[in-house]
Amino acid sequence: MAVATNDAQGPAQPGPRRGRDHGPGRDPEREPGPESHPTTARATAAGAAGNGLPRWWQEILGIALLYGAYTGVRGLKSDDLARADDIGREVLRLENVWHLNPEHSLNDFLAHVPALAVPACYFYATLHYVLTPAVLIWMYRRNPGHYRVARSTILLTTVIGLVGFWLLPTTPPRLLVGAGFHDTMAAVSGWGWWGGDASAPRGLGGLTNQYAAMPSLHCGWALWCGYLLARFARRRAVRVIGACYPVMTTLVVMSTGNHYLLDAVAGFVDLLLAVAIVLLVRRALPRRRRPTPTGAEDTGEQIRQRTAVRNGLGVPLQDT
Repeated sequence: MAVATNDAQGPAQPGPRRGRDHGPGRDPEREPGPESHPTTARATAAGAAGNGLPRWWQEILGIALLYGAYTGVRGLKSDDLARADDIGREVLRLENVWHLNPEHSLNDFLAHVPALAVPACYFYATLHYVLTPAVLIWMYRRNPGHYRVARSTILLTTVIGLVGFWLLPTTPPRLLVGAGFHDTMAAVSGWGWWGGDASAPRGLGGLTNQYAAMPSLHCGWALWCGYLLARFARRRAVRVIGACYPVMTTLVVMSTGNHYLLDAVAGFVDLLLAVAIVLLVRRALPRRRRPTPTGAEDTGEQIRQRTAVRNGLGVPLQDT
């Protein structure tokens, strides 16, 4: 009796390949590669624009222009120095009435401890201009979803501060004659890069406005930096530094004789006002939808299908 064979049907067809990298019924040659998704490549090349962010050079240009305006307006000197003195004395009077006058004690202590006075003056003259832009760049690169609000807030805080400088020229404690404060910045200027007549680079003291004390942008900017670091930093040490930075700045600006306590409070209020305005404007304006590149949904669907295949769910891979 003859034995039936499969020769008439041709060679046996291999079954579906299985393995670590290939699921059932999956043909690796049909796997779409990066070249089959030009929209993905374009989105990757777009960089920050693909994340809904303005391009970095536009941001730098805009911030540089605003900083130039800030420097120019801040450098405008008040012609009425007597009014600036009167406002400074009124600030002190209000603090005495409210029993909120720690400036004298802090300033007198620092003036008699040069080992602390020098680093405190460096703190005042340096971190304000270094840490603030550094945090802004960090937000742009590491926290793009919150960058726009952070940027708009710090810019509006600065604008409000400039209005305060113009409306309320205020003599800082260290320059208020007869008030009993030490000019710590001038006393240790030989150890630093600032001149004896102002907290500005040596020889450029005449270009800065020493009566721009109300509100304290040092404190406003410090609270902005501190909140962002404490809120978004991953390392605990950085979050702790962020939480301490506004407190340290407030102590430094008072102990060096550059600001009153009410200046610091006004700086914090300045920042909070800017936050409120930015959030209200964002709520009032219609939210723009980020444009979705053509084919992006298909790419996402393909990714989900490939994931399902790898998990052994048997979802067929579709061609594009």
